[in-house]
Amino acid sequence: MGIKSWLQQAGRTLKLAVKPDREELWLSVKISLLGIGAVGLIGFVIKVISWGISQMSA
Repeated sequence: MGIKSWLQQAGRTLKLAVKPDREELWLSVKISLLGIGAVGLIGFVIKVISWGISQMSA
């Protein structure tokens, strides 16, 4: 795949791309925040468990 072919495909993709409406954008924001919160919660739980284990062995 050459540069010319890639640029043609990129141009076609940009022609098909549309700006999301407010509802779709808000849904993406909510899903992203939910994912970030889930990862943070999992990290917090792991930290609490490791803290509890280290306190029991001390």
